Amino acid sequence: MRTSSLRVASSGSKALRLQYVVARQSELAPSRRLTTSTQRAATALPITATGPPPSAPVATSSQYGDRVGERRRKAELLKQGKELRAEQQSSGKRTSPLKKRFWKDVHVKEVPEGYQVHLDSRPVRTPAKTILTVPRSKPHLAHAIAIEWDMLESAQQALKNHNIPMTSIVARAQDISEAEARGSTAIREEIITVMMRYLDTDTLLCWAPEHSTHDATQLETHPDRKETLRQIQIKTATPIISYLTTTVWPGVELRPVLEEGSIMPVQQSEMTRSVIRGWMAGLPAYELAALERAVLAGKSVLVGARLVVEWSEEFRDVQRSSEKRFGIEEAAEAATVEVRWQTAMWGEVEDTHDVENEDIRRQLGSAILLVSGVR
Repeated sequence: MRTSSLRVASSGSKALRLQYVVARQSELAPSRRLTTSTQRAATALPITATGPPPSAPVATSSQYGDRVGERRRKAELLKQGKELRAEQQSSGKRTSPLKKRFWKDVHVKEVPEGYQVHLDSRPVRTPAKTILTVPRSKPHLAHAIAIEWDMLESAQQALKNHNIPMTSIVARAQDISEAEARGSTAIREEIITVMMRYLDTDTLLCWAPEHSTHDATQLETHPDRKETLRQIQIKTATPIISYLTTTVWPGVELRPVLEEGSIMPVQQSEMTRSVIRGWMAGLPAYELAALERAVLAGKSVLVGARLVVEWSEEFRDVQRSSEKRFGIEEAAEAATVEVRWQTAMWGEVEDTHDVENEDIRRQLGSAILLVSGVR
């Protein structure tokens, strides 16, 4: 027991002596220098230059500077685009001025020239930036335009003509009138040229051929069908042709545009074309715009002319009040005889024929509203 205690004390004293020796050696060891050069004080040179310091060097090539500036501009645009997209994503929705309705109220304002439609305090304008003005004899037309704009939910919807049919057709008529006031007939000539092309393939004059013994007549067989397509077409076209050739274009002969056994249309006689072209050239601006809308909708110059003459305030002298008026339904049925005959046999295509039926009536109705008045 005594021997083990002495051994522990002896080892502890040895450790203390070793630590003391190491500490003394570190104190007595000389410090090592990192360099052997002698130290010298810095000598400041006198300032000999006068004036401000020279400017920074500039590249001599302007093209290089342009490229650098263009790169910086593009980098800035990219940065702004990223920030904008980040803001839109953080907000969760995109905002566009066109997706908002910037007006609250729509009202019709009477002015010396006629009627104007105002969105709050802003007047509705045409694509040519002129204020849309309706003649004083057509107050119903101005209110129809006001209803159109009051039903819109955003300004973006006004960019589609099918959302504002009355506004677009009145703007078309006003463009014709303003152009002719400046002495230009380019718009009128363009419309007449297109209308004469429709006359060469008029829907009302395209009759189905007579059936021969080799035709599949059973395709027209139906328990409720007593007439062929050709008979229905002739029956529909005859009263319209009779009215136009006796009242509107006296002495004009209108013949079918398809000959027997041919699919190529045949033009009307030169006299007929000249009379119809001259009649179009003399139409007022509103009647010409209405004729264009009706012809494009029904693909028939005869149906369009019959509709315009029936409702225009410019043709009061030839309108027959004792007879049933030629209205939207009559015009739509005359322009779609073949389609109705086909759908009666094979059925309608959903979201196609029904949409077309409503659209043609909407277009023809806008033409009637344009030309009718209280004069």
